[in-house]
Amino acid sequence: MFSRHARSLGADPSAAADATSTTLLSSATSSPPVAASPGLKHLAGDVGRSFLNVGKSSYVFAGAIDDDLFKMAQNNGVAMPRWVFSGLAAVTSLVIFSFLLCICKKCCCNKEKEKEKKGLKNGKMPDKGSATLQKIQPDMNELNRLGKKEKKLGKLQYSMDYDFQNNNLIVNILQASELPAMDLGGTSDPYVKVILLPDRKKKFETKVQKKTLNPVFNETFTFNVPYAEIGGKTLVLAAYDFDRFSKHDVIGEVRVPMNSVDLGQVVEEWKELQAGGNDDNDKPGDICFSLRYVPTAGKLTIVILEAKNKADPHSENLKKMDVGGLSDPYVKITVFSSENKRLKKKKTTVKKNTLNPYFNESFSFEIPFEQIQKVSVTITVNDYDRMGKNEAIGKLTLGCHASGSEELRHWSDMLASPRRPIAQWHTLMQGEE
Repeated sequence: MFSRHARSLGADPSAAADATSTTLLSSATSSPPVAASPGLKHLAGDVGRSFLNVGKSSYVFAGAIDDDLFKMAQNNGVAMPRWVFSGLAAVTSLVIFSFLLCICKKCCCNKEKEKEKKGLKNGKMPDKGSATLQKIQPDMNELNRLGKKEKKLGKLQYSMDYDFQNNNLIVNILQASELPAMDLGGTSDPYVKVILLPDRKKKFETKVQKKTLNPVFNETFTFNVPYAEIGGKTLVLAAYDFDRFSKHDVIGEVRVPMNSVDLGQVVEEWKELQAGGNDDNDKPGDICFSLRYVPTAGKLTIVILEAKNKADPHSENLKKMDVGGLSDPYVKITVFSSENKRLKKKKTTVKKNTLNPYFNESFSFEIPFEQIQKVSVTITVNDYDRMGKNEAIGKLTLGCHASGSEELRHWSDMLASPRRPIAQWHTLMQGEE
């Protein structure tokens, strides 16, 4: 029966016998020692040919192998138990089945790779890649959503009312919430500027609220504007982060066109802060100077360091005043009494044809300690004109009539730190000479 199977499959008896003989001999070394008789060697060759035929014919059953092996053993005079041949037949069938399964799996994988390559050549993504994109895409959407959240600048609460009897627009800055952290410590020092465009000459500032992202202001400011003109105005509420030694960072702003407001009733609302508009080209610029006061000597020293437009990211220059696009700036320092009477005045040298002058000039004023709380100091940056009137680029006031919270804080810090120079940048306000 076994020989008929071998002939029908066209097996090479000699090659199969040699290979199978080697396998059986190696297996025998791990088993209890058995005398290798010539009959046993001849049996190994027959067994090898049988295993090869079984590997080529997947429909041969293990029972047929068992019968053939047992008959061959009897014919060759080898006395071995029947269960040995049954075990060999079962192991052989398992090995052949596993081998065929591995071949099928490898063929399937190769076909999938060929399909993926063809898909890439045709400009199409394979299914696996599509699944990967589907997994990645929600993550990208999530990142975009988080990015939008990070761009939020917080919100501001304010109220407005109009006094028809006195032609006054009354603006209340109440509070802000969820402001972004502008400092390294994870907080901010916010304050709010209140401006009624297009007139920039008069503006107000709240006090600086230190180290908070949810400041409460509760401050009121009044603009005297006739009712007939108020429709052409725009109220700007700009939130800033205070920084003593560098430019104050803009957090965001709220713009309210007054022609869209019903002034017949009190308006109170929360508004989201938006990125500020680029109005810096019209701003006069910034100036840096230091203050130092010695109480025992009654001596106030002001050092004018430099001036430029730190608010404009594209140009750190003062406002252009001449036809040629330059200016001839100088700084004038004026000391006033509490009754606004001029007491003393001093000037820097003129820096010709420049928009970012560097002065580094020191000026001293004799002011007794009992008078220092009652005086104010106005610092004005002017454009020198030989043939006509000198024009004011911008100015600010410190002391008892301080023009803003920055100026008031700088003056207070000077008094709190006697004999020590305190330097700070200030934003110039538009004003007349």
